[in-house]
Amino acid sequence: MREFITCVLIIPSLVCVLWMTAFGGTAVHMVNEGVQAIADAALPIKLFTMLEQLPLHSITSFIGIVLVIVFFVTSSDSGSLVIDTITAGGKVDAPVPQRIFWCTFEGLVAIALLLGGGLGALQAMAVSTGFPFAIILLLACYSIIQGLRSEPR
Repeated sequence: MREFITCVLIIPSLVCVLWMTAFGGTAVHMVNEGVQAIADAALPIKLFTMLEQLPLHSITSFIGIVLVIVFFVTSSDSGSLVIDTITAGGKVDAPVPQRIFWCTFEGLVAIALLLGGGLGALQAMAVSTGFPFAIILLLACYSIIQGLRSEPR
């Protein structure tokens, strides 16, 4: 249980805080110093516009692209695994064609949202599905705390 809490909750949260503090603080500092290009850039390229102002921008931009790709691939893979497990009735070793179907379907929905309404539609979909799920996660957190408290030491 300690390993799960440390590796799934604490470490990713700390890395996210570090990432947002370092890059967000750098961007705010640059805008305050008069680098208006970051504020004027389109939302999808603000990170790369900020990285262009720093030394070794080609290397850091490449690392940023790799990190974004890894994030999307792992998130999509995790989502497909969860949907596949749910539709397989809880079986972890569901048929491979079923997993491929859910991966493909998830990608097609994302493409349809991007083509239909752009990034705004994709973000709205993520928020609208994420909010109810956040409530369910809070209930699950409460349940696991109650369950752990009832366990004998």
